Amino acid sequence: MATPYSAAQEARAALANRLREIRNRAGLSGRELASLAKWHESKVSKIEHAKQPPSVPDIKAWCLHCGVGNAVTEELVAALHAAEGMWTEWQRMEQGGLRQAQESVARIYERTRRFRFYCSSLLPGIVQTESHTETILRAIMRRRTIPDDIDDAVAVRMERQRYLRGDRRYSIIVEESALRCGIGSTDVWAGQLGHLLSVSTLPTVSLGVIPFGVGREAAWPVESFYMFDDAEVNVELVAGYLTVTQPREIGMYAKAFSELAALAVFGARARRLISEAVEATGMSDGEQA
Repeated sequence: MATPYSAAQEARAALANRLREIRNRAGLSGRELASLAKWHESKVSKIEHAKQPPSVPDIKAWCLHCGVGNAVTEELVAALHAAEGMWTEWQRMEQGGLRQAQESVARIYERTRRFRFYCSSLLPGIVQTESHTETILRAIMRRRTIPDDIDDAVAVRMERQRYLRGDRRYSIIVEESALRCGIGSTDVWAGQLGHLLSVSTLPTVSLGVIPFGVGREAAWPVESFYMFDDAEVNVELVAGYLTVTQPREIGMYAKAFSELAALAVFGARARRLISEAVEATGMSDGEQA
């Protein structure tokens, strides 16, 4: 069974394999390369078997002694940075509190112009109400034993929603199950759904809902993911999150998003599904508005 960070491990293994191929093409043994680079003779083997990650100077020395040009060297350094930044444990990200965790993603929201979010179970933070966000963050705080700075963390997330009324574009696809998760009290959840109805009418937002029972062949529900332009994808998992920056992998998520969007309903049909979810809470549209 794959671990949550298997993609990061695979990225490190791919880099190690690439370095081995470069050494072999150069006609050098591991011992010869280590001697040229003035390393312990076991270092090359450890790097090539992904037991020891190379540093940037290691990669540059490797390429220099194997006669590899600058373009390939830069590509390998970029692959190293991508592998290093791919897996982040929630514990490490949130050790300074949830406000710090919320602030850590501010820069990517500032620079992104096109957002594509797919959510299989929860609604994305950009469309959450203040009370719904507080409910979620308090649950996270209790589960992961984090210092209580909920009010500040909620304020940071709410401030980010100003981008909904700018020149950015949001394409959001949710499974109908995300409309029925009912997190928080009935009042909180009904209010959240009412807010979602309002957000769905904004000119900057395209909201699609994949209905229960829709015919699915290849585009089955997957883990929630968040695309920022064509530069980065974040994937949230139980123990942490993945940051994907390799163009080929970003392309795979873009393709998955398009396939999932093709199953969704939009506009009045999506709003009808949201209204039905409101009715299921036992509250009317007027009560939750």
